[in-house]
Amino acid sequence: MSAAAIVAGVGMIKFAKPGASESYDQMGAAAVRAALKDAGLSYADIQQAFAGYVYGDSTCGQKALYQVGMSGIPIINVNNNCSTGSTALYMARQAVESGMADCVLAVGFEQMRPGALGSHWTDRPTPFDDFDAACDTLVGHAEVPLALRYFGGAGQSHMQKYGTELADFARIRAKASRHAARNPLALFSQELSEEEVLAAPVMWDGVMTRLMACPPTCGGAAAILCSERFAAKHGLDTTVRIKAQAMTTDYASTFEAQDMMQVVGYDMTAAAALQVQEASGIAIEDVDVVELHDCFAHNELITYEGLGLTPEGTAQKFIADGDNTYGGKYVTNPSGGLLSKGHPLGATGLAQCYELTHQLRGTAEARQVEGARTALQHNLGLGGACVVTLYQAA
Repeated sequence: MSAAAIVAGVGMIKFAKPGASESYDQMGAAAVRAALKDAGLSYADIQQAFAGYVYGDSTCGQKALYQVGMSGIPIINVNNNCSTGSTALYMARQAVESGMADCVLAVGFEQMRPGALGSHWTDRPTPFDDFDAACDTLVGHAEVPLALRYFGGAGQSHMQKYGTELADFARIRAKASRHAARNPLALFSQELSEEEVLAAPVMWDGVMTRLMACPPTCGGAAAILCSERFAAKHGLDTTVRIKAQAMTTDYASTFEAQDMMQVVGYDMTAAAALQVQEASGIAIEDVDVVELHDCFAHNELITYEGLGLTPEGTAQKFIADGDNTYGGKYVTNPSGGLLSKGHPLGATGLAQCYELTHQLRGTAEARQVEGARTALQHNLGLGGACVVTLYQAA
């Protein structure tokens, strides 16, 4: 592998509820302009672009980027469910590290509709057919929306195996709100107590309240990656580098294990985390700050263990000891995470990159993790794909 890709610039816009945002192309263009400004570059410097989104027609990337410039560069459109933004970042990093390009843009955006996620196609098999069948068998509760059954079912599995309680998920959501209160880009910045989370409307009795789920959100985020050579030539900030990155898809265990934790990607997460440690030579214990995929508080809890932040079955103690927040072992989701910042599918992974870049630059202001030098990013999409990225400050 060649020298690590440098994160030269990042940008994002504040996320918004469906119906309260600009159109997808305007949000994507705004995020790109912010990243260019942050890097001190012009669109003419970009040699390739990867544009991520889930809900949209083909070539939405061109529609967004043409508002910034029309320079004839390759623009590749990416769709990998909730891991779409990180998939665009993964491809941009590959382009730089392979030597195919010296300056590459990754942008993600999403214009979502209110309500539960669903397919727009009714005349063909969905990528979730096998996942839905597993969920029906393992969980039941057909009256509960599928996304809630997936991740609530994974949380329920952890409860049954390890004695985890509903209050543990509530503590995660309350922690997310405390972090978000420090983030001017968080959609929900009101602090919540554990009791308020538990008192929210029940979505699944004994398993989930409404505040434990992230909301559908619209938004955009972008990152510019470059080579050492390009950075030196243009006098760019070289503080933040991607030291290692891994993408995994489902293993046979996803279905064979007969466990909802596996159905929602536990093994994908564990494998990707191990791969980045082996590739970088950096142990998980050396990580200072983490942005992970908390689409539900339940997924944050099981991801603590999947990433190796704490041994399997010990997440409850990890939370009780405060090892997931400021003053503990790992500050997880200082941005407020998907639960508080919002989850526009195509933009989420790049918004995580935005947060961690500022953490490693020391420019995260009120939410700054003191002395942060190593950061881990986890972005998961069912169907499935998981991207784990390890960043380090130079």
